[in-house]
Amino acid sequence: MTEKNKTARWLRRGVLALLALALLAAAALSGAVLMAHHKMERRVDVDVKPVALRPRGDTAALERGRYLYASRGCVDCHGADGGGRLFIDAPNGLRVAGPQIAPGAANATAAYRPEDWVRAIRHGVDPAGRPLMIMPSEDYNRFTDEDLAALVAHIRALPPVQGTPAMVEMPLPVRALYGFGLIQDAAARIDHRLPPALPVAEGVSVAHGAYVANMCLGCHGPQLAGGKVPGGPPDWPAASRLAPGKDSALARYPDAESMIRLFRSGLRPDGTPVRVMPFESLRQISDTDMRALYLFLRQLPPPRKG
Repeated sequence: MTEKNKTARWLRRGVLALLALALLAAAALSGAVLMAHHKMERRVDVDVKPVALRPRGDTAALERGRYLYASRGCVDCHGADGGGRLFIDAPNGLRVAGPQIAPGAANATAAYRPEDWVRAIRHGVDPAGRPLMIMPSEDYNRFTDEDLAALVAHIRALPPVQGTPAMVEMPLPVRALYGFGLIQDAAARIDHRLPPALPVAEGVSVAHGAYVANMCLGCHGPQLAGGKVPGGPPDWPAASRLAPGKDSALARYPDAESMIRLFRSGLRPDGTPVRVMPFESLRQISDTDMRALYLFLRQLPPPRKG
């Protein structure tokens, strides 16, 4: 066999190998997209107990609900008026909008029963049992019954608006990562067996700080060790480690006042801005909640390895 024939044969083999790899990649991508569809349509069986809704004249519940809505991230996804908001519009085609939840024609919660509010807020599951794709329910899973009822009271009392429905547009690579389980929805990350949290006296205490810290779990992880934000666009930076130890962001904040300045300004002590964190909501957190949170973070043990 001449050298020319040998070269031609190796070229044919190389082309066939590349074609085989391309076919395998296409099959894998197709399979991942199919798995993603099945995951989005799956039923999540959650045993929920309805929380008694507050009467519209309960001013204390309405005020507490207003504070929670403003300070716990609801504004960032649903808008201050509850009319819905586009909050991810990434160059790769990932677009996500929270739905209207205030009264009005596009209200996604208009037919919610008391148990549906519990299912959605605590468990990230819609009334039909399907996962709410971007709802960060791991942050709200530990809400007390009182706080959950107060939040719902505020939402139901919002003025009617002309809003927009939910939107989740995932490009093929993101859909594939979701299908393969490398990105999970909140319903897959929550321990649905946990009972509701018991009320804790509001004050500058470790116990109250631990309750406030539940709002950090969705981005910073169950041990507050930081890392890639689950479900976030590829260009988002990793969430900082909040637990003490090597490389902890807490080292930049020697006292509660320095952390309060971060929450109010969105700037680190050196003046550089922090990306991604929902400062529109964080600016609304009370000094009491922030001082309690700082106290809790300072006494945390370093995250477990593994």
